[in-house]
Amino acid sequence: MAAPTPGRAAGTSEARHGAGTKSERTRERIVDATARALNARGYAGARLSDIAEIAEVQAPAIYYYFSSRDELIEEAVSVGLARTMELMSEALAQVPDGTPPMNRIRVAVAAHLNTLLTHSDHAAAAIRTVPQLPKEMRERQFDAQRAYLAIWRALLDDARTSGDLAQDIDVRAALMVVLGALNWTVEWWDPERGSLETVITTAQTLIEHGLAA
Repeated sequence: MAAPTPGRAAGTSEARHGAGTKSERTRERIVDATARALNARGYAGARLSDIAEIAEVQAPAIYYYFSSRDELIEEAVSVGLARTMELMSEALAQVPDGTPPMNRIRVAVAAHLNTLLTHSDHAAAAIRTVPQLPKEMRERQFDAQRAYLAIWRALLDDARTSGDLAQDIDVRAALMVVLGALNWTVEWWDPERGSLETVITTAQTLIEHGLAA
């Protein structure tokens, strides 16, 4: 059985399994298993037999819920992108009015890393897998990606308006560099070699100092 990505417990992706019909719970378990398989093996390597083993179902039973492997993978990726947006929005909604823009960026950094590394198998799978998807599948995910990028773009634009952002920084380029660095943590972070809190604090400090006027 494929192991979950280090630092992300098998049951942390979505705590939904106590509700719904047996059929609905099985479907959710299959989607969760797909996220774990994608994290471990990527788009090309995630086989239905692996997913079935993780989900504890027979492989042919998957076709009762999904017409194809790609439909199942796309569902797992869609859940991941939606979960990422949800957790980011929740974190920023808790920030008091009047909080300086750079502090809001620090909150966003923490929310992004917490989501990727501990809260959601699906979020990590989406980050890892979207670039690997066939073109048509990838394009169907663009709206969700653009909505998430818009949150980050607004944070950087606010920092520029307030004078907190260095005036010679290109916002679009800065956004791609910041998210690229944050997303790469799913490939190298190992909880046995350093705490998540240390990773978050380090990322916040580097990003804040790199962007600040």
